[in-house]
Amino acid sequence: MKKILGIFIFAAVFFMGQAYGQTADKEAVKKVINEAYVEGIQNLGDLDAVRQGFHPDFEMLINRNGRLSKFPISDWLQRLEERKANPASAGQPRVSGKFLEVDVTGNAAMVKLELHRENQLIFTDYLLLYKFGNAWKIVSKSYFQH
Repeated sequence: MKKILGIFIFAAVFFMGQAYGQTADKEAVKKVINEAYVEGIQNLGDLDAVRQGFHPDFEMLINRNGRLSKFPISDWLQRLEERKANPASAGQPRVSGKFLEVDVTGNAAMVKLELHRENQLIFTDYLLLYKFGNAWKIVSKSYFQH
């Protein structure tokens, strides 16, 4: 009986630890998405947070009229710097993100995110992340524009 109880306690502690780790990773993923992507890119925020949250080899995949193209983070950062330098960009309405799904398996994660501007759905994004050491990095994005 003691052996069975010991196995049960070990299994409960192990799985609770696994669940806690996954919950912590999900929160870390959401934080990266909020800071680097929603606030950093969509709301022209801190570009250092963008550089920190995106992997240097990140590419957004774009499907226009059945043709697939890629947009690297370096080009996106350049456009953001140009927009930030333009005073007209300061008055733009804010974008908010709504997490629909966050799925973490080991060092890989997927996020389904809705972006809203002035209470209107503008994009549904699918973001892929990998964990490098202790840091989650956004590595890819595909999307649907509403």
